[in-house]
Parts: sequence; structure tokens; C-alpha cells
Amino acid sequence: MAHQGDGELPGYEEIDERLTAEFAGVHATETVSRCVAAARHGAEEVTGAAAPDLVERIARKHLQVLAVVAAEKLRHATRTSLGNAP
Repeated sequence: MAHQGDGELPGYEEIDERLTAEFAGVHATETVSRCVAAARHGAEEVTGAAAPDLVERIARKHLQVLAVVAAEKLRHATRTSLGNAP
């Protein structure tokens, strides 16, 4: 979902870069950018501000959850394809 001003995230580029490096090989750069933008907008809606440290924590948590879900789907698909499904 696009938000107004997503292309203009001054002060948030470093967050994008750190999380992109942290989740390299797990999530595409675009996924990281979308999570940072969503975290920023969510923080603004809930608290009225989007402190960079809060945005980074929220985005990191979202990316961690997405990674767990992707790993679980892969694990389940591998078990099913090997005939190990219950």
C-alpha cells in the first residue's frame, strides 16, 4: 500500500540501509523499504510522531515475523513434498 511521501524519507535512509544489510538474503530491498515506510506511518498515526528509533524497532520486528513465517512455510512445503505430511 503506497503512502503519500514514501519516496521522501529524510532521516530514514539509514534505517533502510541498516535493515537491508541485516536482512540480506532473507528479504528483498523493496520489502525492507515497505516495512520501514509502514512502520513510519503507523507510528505517526498512533503516537503523532515517528521517532527514527521507534520506526527501526517496529520495522525490524515486522521483518523478523515475516522471516519466521517464510521459514515455516518453506519447512512445511518441504515436509509435504517429501511425503512427511501428517
